[in-house]
Amino acid sequence: MMPKRFTGAGVAIITPFTQTGEVDYPALDALVQMHLDCGTDFLCVHGTTGETPTLTIEEKRETRKRIIKQVNGRIPIMLGVGGNNTMAVVNELKTEDLTGIDAILSIVPYYNKPTQEGMYCHFKAIAEATELPIYLYNVPGRTGVNMLPETTVRLARECKNIVGLKAASGNLQQISRLIDIKPADFDVLSGDDALTVDIMKMGGVGVISVFSNAFPSQLVELVRAMEKGDVEKARLLNDKYTEIFRLLFVDGNPAGAKIALNIMGKCENVLRLPLVPVSSSVAAEMAQAIKALQ
Repeated sequence: MMPKRFTGAGVAIITPFTQTGEVDYPALDALVQMHLDCGTDFLCVHGTTGETPTLTIEEKRETRKRIIKQVNGRIPIMLGVGGNNTMAVVNELKTEDLTGIDAILSIVPYYNKPTQEGMYCHFKAIAEATELPIYLYNVPGRTGVNMLPETTVRLARECKNIVGLKAASGNLQQISRLIDIKPADFDVLSGDDALTVDIMKMGGVGVISVFSNAFPSQLVELVRAMEKGDVEKARLLNDKYTEIFRLLFVDGNPAGAKIALNIMGKCENVLRLPLVPVSSSVAAEMAQAIKALQ
């Protein structure tokens, strides 16, 4: 079977919690169903937006299992498996049951601050540990290091199952260079909602979105416009959502997504420490911005 391709409107899905801090499985089920109903092209599970570092091994297994069962092959599922301990990531890929997962998203190692050669060796070891397609995730604002286009292309050429990158450097010049020098079959996805139009115009194939958690139909409309070459429509939509894009990250991610979903009645406004909910002023601004869209 050919690997499923991750293009279009993807969501980095949150993990909802109850008022007492447990995983809210009914709310998670409802969110997944919303994405299926609204035309989201793929799910990214256990990313930063899912507060994955605060989930237990058992919670990660249960959420993964439930999502796979509910989706039932209707759209592809990308699973976040990464870290700054290469052997731990390799072990997880080799020992966990990943049946039903279509690709892996793996972040550039954080905190350790590896060199470009260290990043290369890290991802090469990960690629050798699984037959699943791997999407690299470059987000210097979180990791403290920036993987250069040349390192990404080296990995793409030498590891057949490294097939794409979630680009969240915020550096359009760097992303443009990567798109210019990458292999033709290597996909670049935006990791920043506000830059989706720019990155897709350069040749990116979609986005892994935070915005889509609360606004899946709106993201799908924007991405479809870009896929059809209607940049003008996409720009108008992007401008319409600019204030929400900003508010989603003022007090950190996924705090912004959770307050938006809470305002819309989709989940509790609960995060796990060290993350906390947005300030009351940001919550009020988000409520106003959501009202303005209706």
